[in-house]
Amino acid sequence: MAELSAGILMWRRGAAGAVEVLLGHFGGPIWAKRDAGAWAIPKGLAEPGEGLEACARREFEEELGVKPEGALTPLGRIRQKGGKWVEAFALEGDLDAAAIHSNSFTLEWPPKSGRFQSFPEIDRAAWFALPEAREKILPSQSGILDRLEIVAGPEEA
Repeated sequence: MAELSAGILMWRRGAAGAVEVLLGHFGGPIWAKRDAGAWAIPKGLAEPGEGLEACARREFEEELGVKPEGALTPLGRIRQKGGKWVEAFALEGDLDAAAIHSNSFTLEWPPKSGRFQSFPEIDRAAWFALPEAREKILPSQSGILDRLEIVAGPEEA
């Protein structure tokens, strides 16, 4: 069975009532010079016996350093290119994207060098209006933005 992850797409109303979403940029040397397709919702693997909402909240806090408060709205499940399933939730809220602090992972870098380095899972976060978010997000997660657009409703006037 394919792996199951859960994550939260935080959103807010920006200028002129437009929907904006918070995305995280993948950390580490492989993603360092990439932009388009290198952003995603904060998410991670569910632990055995862990509920998906609990997993999504835990991963959000681990990857951004902020405990997500408030009711989560289910956005459904998408399948990423590699086969992993992601259960997504929307959370209306706001946070200072420049103040995030992510957990880290260890990677042998450069490859086959015998040297291991630590990198943040998410090296930065930013707010994007939906059209720009569609350019930035991992292509296999773009369906989450479509579902949020339905949940959030039309732009406010």
